[in-house]
Amino acid sequence: MNVHVQPDRGGYGILVEDLPHPVYVRYEGELLAQSGRAKVMFETRNAPSIYLPVDDLKASLVQNDGLRTFCPFKGTARYYDLDTRNGSLDNVAWTYDCPFPEVEGIERFVSFGQNEGLEIDSGKNEILAPSYANISGPLVDWLLREASFIPSPEEFTRAFSHKLISQGVALSRLSVMAWSLHPMIAGKNFIWSKAEDEVKVHTPSYEIYDEPAYHNSPIRHVSKGLGGVRHRLNEDSDIAAFPILEDLQRAGATDYVAMPLPFSDGRINVMTVATDHPDGFSTSDLGLIFECSAVIARYYEVFAQRDNAKSLLETYVGKRSGSRVLGGEIRRGDGDEIDAAIMFCDLRRSTRLQETLGRKAYIKLLNRFFESTSDIVHAHGGEVLKFIGDAVLAVFPAGDDADHARKQAIIAARESTLALTDMRDEVEVADLDCAIGVAFGSVTYGNIGSRERLDFTVVGQAANIAARLGDYGKTIGAQIVVSRNSLCHTCTAHSLGDLVLHNVGKSVEAYVVPLSEPSCT
Repeated sequence: MNVHVQPDRGGYGILVEDLPHPVYVRYEGELLAQSGRAKVMFETRNAPSIYLPVDDLKASLVQNDGLRTFCPFKGTARYYDLDTRNGSLDNVAWTYDCPFPEVEGIERFVSFGQNEGLEIDSGKNEILAPSYANISGPLVDWLLREASFIPSPEEFTRAFSHKLISQGVALSRLSVMAWSLHPMIAGKNFIWSKAEDEVKVHTPSYEIYDEPAYHNSPIRHVSKGLGGVRHRLNEDSDIAAFPILEDLQRAGATDYVAMPLPFSDGRINVMTVATDHPDGFSTSDLGLIFECSAVIARYYEVFAQRDNAKSLLETYVGKRSGSRVLGGEIRRGDGDEIDAAIMFCDLRRSTRLQETLGRKAYIKLLNRFFESTSDIVHAHGGEVLKFIGDAVLAVFPAGDDADHARKQAIIAARESTLALTDMRDEVEVADLDCAIGVAFGSVTYGNIGSRERLDFTVVGQAANIAARLGDYGKTIGAQIVVSRNSLCHTCTAHSLGDLVLHNVGKSVEAYVVPLSEPSCT
């Protein structure tokens, strides 16, 4: 009788041993495999796994391209369906086509997972479960206690790298690529290096997906669910597969691993580690990192969710409004009474433009108009609250300087109009124009709506007057019409007298801001 057991170790361990007696695999009485060359793998935290030579299978393996898993010391496992006379067993078998040195003996061997009716008969081999020591210790304690108080992913990345080094891991470089939900950037790549002992953050745009450097990178390989990557970076290694490996080798790295960091929503992010130790990473080193990878992924997911929430709120409701929502103003009715200049900018002749240009070209034009106007508003201290059809609603809070807010709103209105004039040749629309109304007054700046659907906006007569003044400007061919109380002390404007506006109870003293001369000095 033979007893095979992994020795009790203080770190992560993996061991492959030959089994001296035949092993049998059956499914509902059908003999699927019989081998006298089977092996057993002992691995920390896992039950012993039996591996049989692929050549000893009597049933057919059917490759399943949808599932791969990665282990930093075994390699990438490719999963198969098992075709039997009693039906197909999905994803029940796996192999390591290119196993790492720690388990090189299982190349061209297959193992099996749990499945009802599937029996792994070890025959006369006696296999005892190993006894495991506590391998995580200080690192897990740190992750569960101190790490939770680290406020940013940059600080976490640096602190985690230092913690690994304090645990004896010869770490020279660590990076985490976390994909994002942002309209302009694909994700954030946090990179720590021992040489500089700082974290650099790269924020690639979505153009990264078209770049050759990305297509030939371990990050793409892992993110696409193709498994992890490990390369020894010595003179005998084939490092031509990924250009970054040559860069790391020149920098003195001897071993490199890229492993998946899956988020709970299914996105696969990537953590890479490199060492400059002459012998590369030990199994214990990688085991420590791999053991903690799920917890590490949760930390980066929290950071990413916070960042995503901020960027999405800023994208959809504006920076100031987004900050207030994140600050806790989330209930219906939450808000402040503020004095502000309100600008309502409406693209003229939009119905005809859509008919003439076609929907696709019109939407492209509309996006260009929104982008130009938004940039100008933000440059002058305002905030775009929303896009309403083909119009832009912006607010310029007065704060402690009402005259400054008035001045910035008028300048933004004038620059927005001139920007459209300059855009005419670019978009090939000769009469591209807008109508702008500006008014100043007290508004409620906060949440309105139903219990389930809220809108962070401004409500008040000034917003209504701004929209009506813009409409009035269309009737007289004026591009910028403003209320008297929205003019700063240095504004140049021509009086229109008192106007009676639709749905405005009192007449409004209004002025036209000319484009032919500076509006404010």
